[in-house]
Amino acid sequence: MESCIIKSPIGYTKISGDINGITSITVLNSEETITNIIPEVLQDCDYQLKEYFEGSRKIFTLKLNPSGTPFQKQVWEELLKIPYGKTITYLELSKKMGDAKAIRAVASANGKNPLWIVVPCHRVIGSDGSLTGYAGGLHRKQWLLEHESPYKQQSLF
Repeated sequence: MESCIIKSPIGYTKISGDINGITSITVLNSEETITNIIPEVLQDCDYQLKEYFEGSRKIFTLKLNPSGTPFQKQVWEELLKIPYGKTITYLELSKKMGDAKAIRAVASANGKNPLWIVVPCHRVIGSDGSLTGYAGGLHRKQWLLEHESPYKQQSLF
């Protein structure tokens, strides 16, 4: 397993993976030493994340290999279908999974997503439009949603 630390607009980010795919992307809550030489198996992920943060990438084309239960992996697959710049509610996600009553299980699986940003768990919001539940902190979820918004806030002065 290889790993590296990169700096992103939302914090220091750890990428892990091997020849079988990217296993995790996590934004850290502390300052870390940036990796000088990115391992070859992680270079494409590093490149695609930089493009995303620059605003030139809307779809990731990475080989992913997260660890999780079959149900969690089903939820994460459904998350990949949420288009860039769009949001859905936890209830809508549960319905897409085939069981509106499974909302808590779906929300729990969403919260255990190890591939932040690439598997867009940040695009799932509360039924009332609130930014609920993001392991990286609601300030990061808000930043990501604003970054993807087609309606950029302009400065008045």
